[in-house]
Amino acid sequence: MADGRSRKDIQIGQTVEVVQKHDQRTGDLTEGVVKRILTNSSTHPHGIKVMLESGEVGRVKNILS
Repeated sequence: MADGRSRKDIQIGQTVEVVQKHDQRTGDLTEGVVKRILTNSSTHPHGIKVMLESGEVGRVKNILS
């Protein structure tokens, strides 16, 4: 299972787990399907920021499929 710190590992349509801004303290993860990749740089130490099909935005912690 890959982590979400490298942009090249993430594609639109993949199922991922993200941590949303308001869940950063607790570390609660939200599962969803990537709709858009919001981070422009190739890597990010806290995870690539994506928008899920549900409209939620967060940083990728795990790539599930």
